[in-house]
Parts: sequence; C-alpha cells; structure tokens
Amino acid sequence: MRSWSIPAGHLFGVDIRIHLTFFLLPLFIFWTEYYAHHGSANGPRDLALTGIILACVVAHECGHILAARRFGLIPKAMILLPLTGVTLFEEPHSEKQPSTLPWKREIRLAMVGPLVNFALACLTAAILTAVAPGIPLWKWPFLQSANLPSSLVWANLYLAILNFMPAYPMDGGRVLRAIFSRQLDASTATRRAVSISNAIAMVLMVAGLFSDSWLTMIGVIVFSAAQLEERALLFQSVLDNVSLEEVMLTDFATLSPADTLEDALDKAVHSLQDDFPVVRGSDMVGVISKQRILEALRAEGNGYVQAVMNKIFEVSLRKESLGTAFRKLTARNSSIIPVVEDQRLIGIVTLQNLMHSMALLAESRKLRRDNPEH
Repeated sequence: MRSWSIPAGHLFGVDIRIHLTFFLLPLFIFWTEYYAHHGSANGPRDLALTGIILACVVAHECGHILAARRFGLIPKAMILLPLTGVTLFEEPHSEKQPSTLPWKREIRLAMVGPLVNFALACLTAAILTAVAPGIPLWKWPFLQSANLPSSLVWANLYLAILNFMPAYPMDGGRVLRAIFSRQLDASTATRRAVSISNAIAMVLMVAGLFSDSWLTMIGVIVFSAAQLEERALLFQSVLDNVSLEEVMLTDFATLSPADTLEDALDKAVHSLQDDFPVVRGSDMVGVISKQRILEALRAEGNGYVQAVMNKIFEVSLRKESLGTAFRKLTARNSSIIPVVEDQRLIGIVTLQNLMHSMALLAESRKLRRDNPEH
C-alpha cells in the first residue's frame, strides 16, 4: 500500500492515501476532452472535474467506513483509486471484532457505497433543478468539464452504476464474493472473485479500444484494484500462517545501559540495524533506536543509554504469528520487538525486516500458486 500510494491526511480517524494510478485520471480527462472537443480542453476545469470525481469516491468510501463501524469492523486506511476506493480494516484480535462478516451483512455493507452515491446524485439534481433550472442535466456527454454542476450529478450516478458491476473489489464483486463464501473459505472466495474481476477488466480494456475510451480506463482501474486486493490477501495469509522464528533476526547487535550515547552511535554506524535491544547481563531492560540516539546527542550531549532508552516494550514468543507481532508493534508505535524463550533473548523483529520479510513471503507464495509444478 505504501509503495504505490501517497498520504493525503485523515478522515474519521482513518488514514487516507491516494493510489498513484489516480494521477492518470486528470491526464486522461485532459486527453479525452482535447480530442473530443477539437483541442478546446480547459486545464483548470479538467482539474475541477478530477476533484469532483475524487470527492464522489471519498463520499462512497465514507459510507462504507461508517457502516463498517456499525458492524464492529475497524477501518484503518482508505486507498483512493481513480473511480473507486479500497478500505483496509484492522486485523481482528478480539472476539468483539469479527474477522469476517456473515455473508448477508457483507452484502449490506457493500451496497452502502453505491446507495450513498445514488442519494447524492438525486439530492444534487434536485437542488440544481430548484436553484438553477437552466443548467442542462441531460445534455450529452453527461460527464464533462464544460458543465461541472451537471458532472457532479452524473459522477455520483456513474460511480453508483459502476460499483454494481460484479468485478471485485467493486461492490458488486464484493456481493459476488459474499455469495461464494457461503460454500468456500474466505481466501478461496476472494481469489475466485478476483479471477472473475480480471476477466471483466480485460473485456472492458479491449472493448474500449473499439468504442469509448472510458471503458479502457475503467478496465485498467478494475484490474489495478483487483491486484491490490489480491496482494492484501497474500499479506494476510503470511500474517496468519508464518511464525516469528521463520523471519526473526538471530545475528544482531545489542547495547548496554552503561554504554555512552557516543559509543552507542559508533556501534550503530557499523550495524545495519536501526533499532537495538538494551541488555544488562542476560536480562533485556529496554530498546533504543538509532534516531533516538542522534536526537539525544543533539539535545543533551553525551550521556548514557539508560537515561534515554525506552523501558516499556513488548516481547513475543518464537511461535507467535507475524500478525501478533505486527499488532504489538503498531499498538505501541514501536519499531522493534524482542523474541524471547524461557526469558532469554533469542532474536529480534524490527518493523523494517518484518515488512521486508512479508513482501518476500507474499511474493514467494504467489509464485508457488501461479507455478504449482515448481
């Protein structure tokens, strides 16, 4: 997610990120308007149309977020793509927070987004009809930068219709996955929905070459969103099924609480680690990062590690899953977690090596799935 998206703030406590494919949309709008209107494209108006579409996608995803919270799910991030969005939920870790919704509730949750867009389209049309009856709402093309008020109506209507398409992760595809999940496990149901989505995306891209170029754009977006969801599924599989002993670092440097900050920095310079366990004898007494060492040296000059180390930290056992470790790291906003056995430090997992290992493991599983004979 972080590799292919950029942060854009927070909304309702949810991290908002814009997928890099979104920046194809203003270029696409400018290109289509330029050729459709014989070189009369208007840059500011094209950007305004892009903003309208973005606002409609945000409204759509906000509907999902508010409904999800009523069902006990905790939204963590919203990724905005050109004509849709993907909301990621926090991995469950209590009985009160279900891992998956019953299929009927999942269908209701999926339908909220299109209904929000449909309601906004009707509301906007009613307001424009009452306030500015001269605005042509039914003039083709319905979505164009030359008529931004009308485009606000049709952008919502098109998004509502588009999301009924049975292509995962569009809402129609989520309904399809929910139906599959009645007889299949969640991973298999998702993979089947993604396969159907990829087929639909290819048909749209090819059809767009012979008719409306918007179909090609929609096909590219559907394909990109499906790949994003498939990768999220692989990461979830890694989180659930891989233990810490498979990825923990066993060859690592430690610091002593009696080390001076200058000595600690010298050790850090000669190590690839960004975070260090602080050990006194055989007992681990704290953790400290390279960044914290530098900040303390700049602010207070040379001192001792004991004075600036973090004495509150989580530990994990070697058999715990990556998901458990990841939750512990994010809960305390930490970047290192020690792995212990019989109260003895046997390894460490840092956020950096955890993300690197997850990416490699997810890729290896994808390769094994795509090439089972190997």
